[in-house]
Amino acid sequence: MKKLTAITALSLAVLSGLAHADRLEDIKKSGVLRVAAFDSNPPFGFVDAKSKQIEGLDVDYAKAIADKLGVKLQLQPTNPANRVPLLMANKVDLVLANFTITPERAEQVNFSIPYFSSGQQFIVKKGTLKNQDDLNKWRVGVDKGTVNEGVLREKFPGAKVIAYDDTPFAFTALRNGNVQAITQDGPKLIGLLANVPDKDKYEVPPFTISNDLIGVGIPKGETALTEFVNQTLVELESKGQAQKIYDTWFGPNTPTPLARLFKIGDKS
Repeated sequence: MKKLTAITALSLAVLSGLAHADRLEDIKKSGVLRVAAFDSNPPFGFVDAKSKQIEGLDVDYAKAIADKLGVKLQLQPTNPANRVPLLMANKVDLVLANFTITPERAEQVNFSIPYFSSGQQFIVKKGTLKNQDDLNKWRVGVDKGTVNEGVLREKFPGAKVIAYDDTPFAFTALRNGNVQAITQDGPKLIGLLANVPDKDKYEVPPFTISNDLIGVGIPKGETALTEFVNQTLVELESKGQAQKIYDTWFGPNTPTPLARLFKIGDKS
């Protein structure tokens, strides 16, 4: 009886594991990889004015993963607050949307190894921020439900934090004088400024308040899919494709030149 019970328990465990961690095979069978990406946050994800398609650094990585799988890429626009819910509701297979790796998020989703690194910075009107401590007296806009919001509240407890659905909304508030600064990852802010006509009125002060690692969001417990994504990212780095993707959006001849200080595999 004990032997039968043990066999039954083992069988159930195996079946449970198969049911829970078969997303990679499901993707291959369906022929479609569903990826959540930003559609209004250049250069990571945005709608190109000419092609009317979502493009960006995150999208290029999504395309590379889909190509490696041999399947079609289907993009699902998202904002920061919807990234985890989309994964948990099985609306997407992966999230590539400037997704900072944190212990709290890792309780809900799997993360790949990092493929990008950035620090949290600010956009202000030129000449207005004389000292970092001034931020403790300012109204500061931030994306709702992000790591940036938590870091801002921790580092500047005196600031009046105003949360917005996305960075472009926060920037509009800065333009209108509703906030005196907005905060996000530095590369994202630089990308935002590169595409506004009055960019000369604003600046990104040369300091960071965090150092964030960006990874691919994967459904919790999907070990095979996580390993596949990790292997693909390492391969993209070793073959030079990761550098090409970076140079497309942050290279010296782009509107958002930024030296690449992080390579895939530096941290896991």
